[in-house]
Amino acid sequence: MILPIYIFGQPVLRKVAEDITPDYPQLKDLIGDMWETLAESEGIGLAAPQIGKPIRLVVIDLDVLSDDLPEYKGFKQVFINAHIVEYDESNTDVSEEGCLSIPAIHEKVTRPTRIHVEWDDENFEHHDEWIEGYLARVMQHEFDHLDGKMFVDRISPLRKQLIKSKLRALTQGRFRCGYKTKVARK
Repeated sequence: MILPIYIFGQPVLRKVAEDITPDYPQLKDLIGDMWETLAESEGIGLAAPQIGKPIRLVVIDLDVLSDDLPEYKGFKQVFINAHIVEYDESNTDVSEEGCLSIPAIHEKVTRPTRIHVEWDDENFEHHDEWIEGYLARVMQHEFDHLDGKMFVDRISPLRKQLIKSKLRALTQGRFRCGYKTKVARK
């Protein structure tokens, strides 16, 4: 089932998400719905808070970028209870980011190119790895959602001031995008 994407201004996007256990209700169905929603919205990553669930669950599909990044051919992965343990600040990269919860806004964000991450896969097998490159950027972006953060929190105060009216328009439902959304009603 395709779920609506929660848009900037929704309170769930600012909550710190909770770890879950293997007996979380209908987890397999939820993961399937997240894959469907991600494909429909043509994104590469989706965190559970973006569909209104304050839990530590993320799906990432980099296979859609494999024409340009062949190393990610077939990469579709579920991350449960994901936490960034450490950032290797010795090397950073600036790249433009966008977000399904912040449609039509793209900004340059500086992030470390290497991170130490722990997570469980969909079978609740534990992983503890150093991740680098483009996947590290995507994981940081998605895992920020699990900590109540969004990429616009990582841009300069000047850039944030310059897009303030666009962000306000999102909270008021004044935007267009090609997927189902849910806007905060005030």
